[in-house]
Amino acid sequence: MLWLMLGMLLWLYVPVTTDSEESVVENLFLNSLGFTSKPNPVSPPSVPPAIWKIYNQRMGPSETEEIADFCFVEEFNVSGSVIRVFPDLGRFVILPPSNSSIVCLEKRLYFNISIMELEEEVTMGRLEVQFSQNTYYGQIFDLRLYRIMKLSLRGTEYQETNRKLLTAQTFRLLHKSLYFNLTEVCQSWRDPHKNLGLALVISSRKEGSSLDDPSDECQGIQTFLDTALLIVGLNPLQCNTPRKKRSYSKVPSASMDICQIRSLYIEFKEFGWQEWVIAPKGYMANYCHGACPYPLTEVLNGSNHAILQTLIHSIDPHEVPLPCCVPIRFSPISMLYYDNSDNVVLKHYENMVVDECGCR
Repeated sequence: MLWLMLGMLLWLYVPVTTDSEESVVENLFLNSLGFTSKPNPVSPPSVPPAIWKIYNQRMGPSETEEIADFCFVEEFNVSGSVIRVFPDLGRFVILPPSNSSIVCLEKRLYFNISIMELEEEVTMGRLEVQFSQNTYYGQIFDLRLYRIMKLSLRGTEYQETNRKLLTAQTFRLLHKSLYFNLTEVCQSWRDPHKNLGLALVISSRKEGSSLDDPSDECQGIQTFLDTALLIVGLNPLQCNTPRKKRSYSKVPSASMDICQIRSLYIEFKEFGWQEWVIAPKGYMANYCHGACPYPLTEVLNGSNHAILQTLIHSIDPHEVPLPCCVPIRFSPISMLYYDNSDNVVLKHYENMVVDECGCR
């Protein structure tokens, strides 16, 4: 991580002579975040309120040194270091003119989750069926959600054995969204050959209906808006031990030319990243700078090796240099952004903020 921080400092404070050199530094940082190229959102969706809530809780100021586990999503009570929201890439099914069962809506749902990292473990999958507005009256509807087990050719009669019923329930349009637990399904979808999508069927109940035209039974479901899949993933390589929640206290002023932490605010707009980084707009990254003079005092956080090196330097300064001022403790941040597929992602990144410096 040290090379990354040094690269960022070099970019910010050393004049860049060519565009290619600037591009190299940018690509280094993007690669460290897991990107092969800079995302360029085409039609980015809005951020779900639940994701905003989690982000604000993670990044909000704290007056205490409470332990903040960035690898546990308290709102969902599951382990996780990254939250993704995948849009539905499926299509509506054209219903036959003679619809005796009053099927109001049928849609094939498909979510491309191949963007997930190989090391990620799915700890939660939740499907959201959204409606555009609240209604507190009207028809009762039946909803059935199927998992597609086998694809059938268009124009051929659909076999019921090609799909497996996951859930069935009756509902009124009393809420803007309905939620369904698809954790096991999403876990199996890590094998892309098993991800054939879902089928959503919404029908109107005819019991007690006084409507002459059966199609009128379906008018209320026209508020159907969209579907989205939220997946919480856990990368074991990123999640070792909980970290103390960062305190937003002021960084000590660098009045003395000794090794200590210095203020460095990184604003993503300066890099042209404001189009895909949703939040934060920037963050206090900090850096380390200053001398490590002999003798090393306790405040300089010198290692045993650094103490011996300063001793040898005092004897032979031409052969052995003084130790260097480097970061010795980092803390993570959470970033909310659009990836290369226009998915909303909330991800935990280690070693992004310098919290303490020392002589090494």
